[in-house]
Amino acid sequence: MVFVKPPQSASTREVVYSALREQILQLELPPGTGLSEKEISLQFNVSRTPVRESFVQLAQEGLLEILPQRGTYVSLIDTSLVEEARFMREQLERAVIKQACDRFPQEQLIKLQGNLALQKLSVENQDYKKMFELDEEFHRTIFEGCGKSYTWGVIQHVNVHLNRSRMLRLAADHNWNHIYAQHEQMATAIEAHNSSEADRLMQNHLNLTVTDQSLLKEKFPAYFK
Repeated sequence: MVFVKPPQSASTREVVYSALREQILQLELPPGTGLSEKEISLQFNVSRTPVRESFVQLAQEGLLEILPQRGTYVSLIDTSLVEEARFMREQLERAVIKQACDRFPQEQLIKLQGNLALQKLSVENQDYKKMFELDEEFHRTIFEGCGKSYTWGVIQHVNVHLNRSRMLRLAADHNWNHIYAQHEQMATAIEAHNSSEADRLMQNHLNLTVTDQSLLKEKFPAYFK
């Protein structure tokens, strides 16, 4: 991959940080991958300072491990942190979807339907990166429709291990029909103001992660702590 210097309007550190973060979350840089300041600075055509600053920021987020005298590595997926993030999301998402069943803007419901149409295409095309993006957008739209965009932003700060696990799940197994079906049923429950059904669907949906963890650890043991 070839990188060019960012435009003057963008912070060099921000560009390097954002690109590396995206590569880590999308598993283009898998867990355990070693990173070199020198190599990254050459790839991005920048000095080592913004690379070093990006490494520190990514380490603070739990995506990199900086080990003195040993080097810098993409962190392994921590299953305990995956579970904590899943627990937090379950509590908040169940509360928000029940609120959506009471009152949800029509334009946001239309947005959910459009998202579902694109999800269906992603399932057919087996595009796991697009499917992940649309999955996130679907849930974010529910939060936005309930006036809880800030809450969604807070969730993202604890999601890094969970999101890598979810991305790995999508990449490893392209049978996503049940994920799409659950999303479709959630949208139907919101439109029908059926809060009990929406709550049940969201709980089952987020509990898929628990089952997925044991299967992923068995298939990709080197990626997990």
